[in-house]
Amino acid sequence: MTIKYNLTLSSLVVLMVFCSCSSVSDVDTNNVFRYNEHKNINSLDPIYAKDIANIWAVNQIFEGLVEMDSAMNITPSIAKKWSISDDGKLYSFLIDNSVKFHPHHKIKNRKVTAHDFEYSFNRLIDPKIAAPGAWVLDKVESFSAVNDSIFEIKLKDPFNAFLGILTMKYCSVVPKDVVEFYGEKFRSNPIGTGPFKFKRWEENIKLVLRKNTEYHKTNKNGEKLPFLEAVSISFLPEKQSEFLQLIKGEIDFISGLDNSYKDEVINHKGELKEEYKSSIEMMRGPFLNTEYLAFFMDSNNKTIQSELIRKAINIGFEKEKMIKYLRNGIGIAANGGFIPYGLPGYSRNKNNEYNILKAKKLVNEYKKKYNESPSIKLTTSSNYLIYCEFLQKELEKIGIKIIIDVIPGSALKQAKANGKLNFFRASWIADYPDAENYLSLFYSKNFSPNGPNYTHFFDQNYDKLYEQSLKENDQANKEFLYKKMDSIVISNSVIVPLFYDEVVRFVSKDVKGMKINPTNLLDLRSVRKN
Repeated sequence: MTIKYNLTLSSLVVLMVFCSCSSVSDVDTNNVFRYNEHKNINSLDPIYAKDIANIWAVNQIFEGLVEMDSAMNITPSIAKKWSISDDGKLYSFLIDNSVKFHPHHKIKNRKVTAHDFEYSFNRLIDPKIAAPGAWVLDKVESFSAVNDSIFEIKLKDPFNAFLGILTMKYCSVVPKDVVEFYGEKFRSNPIGTGPFKFKRWEENIKLVLRKNTEYHKTNKNGEKLPFLEAVSISFLPEKQSEFLQLIKGEIDFISGLDNSYKDEVINHKGELKEEYKSSIEMMRGPFLNTEYLAFFMDSNNKTIQSELIRKAINIGFEKEKMIKYLRNGIGIAANGGFIPYGLPGYSRNKNNEYNILKAKKLVNEYKKKYNESPSIKLTTSSNYLIYCEFLQKELEKIGIKIIIDVIPGSALKQAKANGKLNFFRASWIADYPDAENYLSLFYSKNFSPNGPNYTHFFDQNYDKLYEQSLKENDQANKEFLYKKMDSIVISNSVIVPLFYDEVVRFVSKDVKGMKINPTNLLDLRSVRKN
């Protein structure tokens, strides 16, 4: 590949945007962090921060009571500290009243109070707004500002994962004066408290954020954050061109491993190729995402109901081989349960490991019992067809015929929620950093379409353990319960875990201080550019 370092059209656009909104001396263009968002952004209002594209941008502008660090610990954000009542229902937060909203003509030198959180939470659950994140307060009985500094939240029942939920961007604080001034246009005129403040947004072209010089946080050395002067986000739709942009120096990082450049940049061991090591760095770590296949346990199909076949499928193909050849070594073979690697509660499960001899034996028992060879239809979307075809070929070796049905992703989502699919591909990305988020998928009171239990799995002992875990505040005891529940799911072969995903980022050597985290949140506060 021949690379020319010249002033490209993309670079000119960046310069034009900054020159149009401030003097040249006001912005060090070498200290601007640039990335491309091929999926676009449809809102900068935190109550609509549902997709990763929106979340990344919103995270630079807004903050909530608490946040999560790179090790998944819950740490203070605008709340300096908090306390939880003995019964686990009442949460009291002490607000840092020195935190200021970004400058705006409707609010001058305005500091955050507990009343701002009361307004923000009421707005989140307002049925007239119908925010997609309203569900995060489903377990809340009430909330109120006791005074300017104390904000209280009372839960209906104890729920020890609640602090993790509050780290989600839906729970960000917004100023009532500005929101009511803009109305629906607040989506494109955001005012928050984050490390960067909104400057300009040309939808589907460019989004520019500027450094918040009054940001309230410092790093561990006492240095004022953020270090970057600005963030510039482009919206070129062709994801396959992002890697070339990175190599040319037009953007500073890309996230994920697209098939269009997968073989170009890394080898089958998941390592960065030698020719790129001088210009970019590869970062990877656990991602709270489990890719799996699921059985509908209420199915009348005898093959689906057969635990023999469900277990045979689980152990009848080599997951490490799938990771190596289909994902160039990126990902962790799911030889555990549903809880992904990197999350407390994960444990390796030997009953779920590749064993072709045992798998063949299980299939032969099925054939003997029903006097027929097992055949099963697997429904997937086109994005995951390659994995299903691999599975199809591997399971053919043990005597199971897999018929692949490819439907649009939207149709797959609706059909699995309505119980119309016997065997289907799915994935679960954690909304918050607690294994309860995964185990809720097998709680009987969460049967779809009224909840995320798409398999309609029911086990009385599992339900008791799940309800017990919600009230358990001791971390070791909670993890013990999580492992027991995960083991029940695997012993019943309710699902077929394929792999636990990984966060993968390719970052320019000019960028320093970037960290990755299991939720793949983009945090630019400590990032510097040479």
